[in-house]
Amino acid sequence: MKDILMFPINIFIYAGKGVRYTFNVLTGKTKKEKTFKLEGEELAKELARIKEESNEFKGKQVEIVDEKKKVKPKSIQFKYIVKASNGEKIKGTFDAETKDDVRIFLVNGGYEVISIEPAKKWEINITLGSDKISNNDLAFMLTQLSTYVKAGIPLIDSVRILSKQATKPMHRRILDKVVYELVMGEKFSAALEKQEKVFPKLLINMIKTSEMTGDLAGTLDEMADYYTEIEKSRKQMISAMIYPSVILCLAIAALVFVIVTVVPQFIDMFESNNATLPSITIFIVNMSNFLTGYWYIIALVLLAVLIIYRLLFKNVKPFRKFMQTLFMRMPVIGKVIIYNEVTNLTRTFASLLNHNVFITDSMEILSTLSDNEIYKDIINRTLIGLSKGDKISETFKGEWAFPIIAYEMLVTGENTGQLALMMEKVADYYQELHKNAVTAIKSLVEPVIICVLAVGVGFILLSIILPMFDLYQQL
Repeated sequence: MKDILMFPINIFIYAGKGVRYTFNVLTGKTKKEKTFKLEGEELAKELARIKEESNEFKGKQVEIVDEKKKVKPKSIQFKYIVKASNGEKIKGTFDAETKDDVRIFLVNGGYEVISIEPAKKWEINITLGSDKISNNDLAFMLTQLSTYVKAGIPLIDSVRILSKQATKPMHRRILDKVVYELVMGEKFSAALEKQEKVFPKLLINMIKTSEMTGDLAGTLDEMADYYTEIEKSRKQMISAMIYPSVILCLAIAALVFVIVTVVPQFIDMFESNNATLPSITIFIVNMSNFLTGYWYIIALVLLAVLIIYRLLFKNVKPFRKFMQTLFMRMPVIGKVIIYNEVTNLTRTFASLLNHNVFITDSMEILSTLSDNEIYKDIINRTLIGLSKGDKISETFKGEWAFPIIAYEMLVTGENTGQLALMMEKVADYYQELHKNAVTAIKSLVEPVIICVLAVGVGFILLSIILPMFDLYQQL
């Protein structure tokens, strides 16, 4: 099924490569410019070979977390009834491997165990949707945890306090699992890693680094600030996308309403008076009849297109890369996307460097964090370049998705030994540009939509007025 869906896309991909190669041959730029950029499967194979053979990837400082390679531990859901220190009876559920593990967890939490038994199949709690904690909630949790650790409270007790203070049942359940892993002797990073997709990979890797340096509280504070800034950028991005989309949908809905409900009334009047209908009116009539008679087909087609697009975007890497490139090449929206990606990339890179994470480890972590295939390819090519002794800037040079100002500051950071500082300044600079671009979109979208709506309404009015002239001539 995947090959069938990919067939028309592959035609465009290979056709584009052929046109680019022919153009390079005619202009004599086949080997005079930069070395050919590896992409797709070729890039993945070369990177895998480099990791096998290069000394740069041996003896890693941090073992990179990759969710796809993680083995999920088998656990059973247990029901329990306990008595708190104030005499209150509490009922709940907990996932663990054995009944004794649940008992140890509850006793360490200061509860008196009344009963523990495996949950029946029909009693198992099933969580719908994603368990991932939002950036705002995560930043708040990290700030609280840092405060408790600085106050001298043991880590297990600190996380347990967070669990008891949690107002959302999902957060309490997640934190209880972390406490359970800590009680069973796991490191904090390993406890977070076992929560599947709940905690970000960057946070887990940064906690691993802090366990080596002994600065857990400082890392928690920096990560809290990091996720606060990331949330600001995310909200700006959502604002930039939602506002024009809502205005455009309302404009289209208004035009459809006029075509479906208002136009047919005038058409009946024209036909009853034997008025001659011009081409523009016939076009509007046909559109009105089509929308009225086949609206369910249009709805099904749109739904099918959205589902197919989502499946392709999620599961087919070449299609995802093609669409991301298309969006990033758009005049206004493209800048917003690029500014957002550069901000997140450089801010994360700076945070890793500030915690003395090796360059190769930092790049590997960045490659697992990014969802944008264009930047993933750039990072992977950088990893290959680093294995050959190249500088980071040599790979980023000439990349259309990495602005020239960011590149120049990257070069400056490498030459002065202040790469982390330069990356922080790049992140701040492009976050401000991103904010300005979002503001510009909001200010431009209204007049553009008004113009489009005016043209559409004018077209409909013209289709109604022209037949009226014919009626007046008949009188």
